[in-house]
Amino acid sequence: MPLHVCNGATLMCSFGLAPAQLTVLPVDRVMTSNQPAATIMDHQPMVNIGSFGMCTSPANPQVAAATAAALGVLTPQPCIPMTVSPWVPGAVTVLVANKPTLDNTCQCQCLWGGIVTVTVPGQAKELIP
Repeated sequence: MPLHVCNGATLMCSFGLAPAQLTVLPVDRVMTSNQPAATIMDHQPMVNIGSFGMCTSPANPQVAAATAAALGVLTPQPCIPMTVSPWVPGAVTVLVANKPTLDNTCQCQCLWGGIVTVTVPGQAKELIP
């Protein structure tokens, strides 16, 4: 069964080299495990989704330029997430502030081709029906 995701959850990007943390701002939120519950709209780069350390995506212009300068040797560059669209699919049966909540099966797409997933939801007490 899917688990609710909340502030402090651990995320991973398929092109990132380190985990990142989800930050859910405590504005008009329901609490889960004493933390604000996340919704599908908590996808803003560097506000909700932090850096994954280094990016290895060849679609990232910084990585492409550094790789070209290194004569084709993949050269990772600092990650600045470009998650411009909401998490999908969302838990449509549970709403917070009229938005579907985020569960640990949701994914978020980075503009550079990475898939961001939830590795640790931040709590493990409340299951989504």
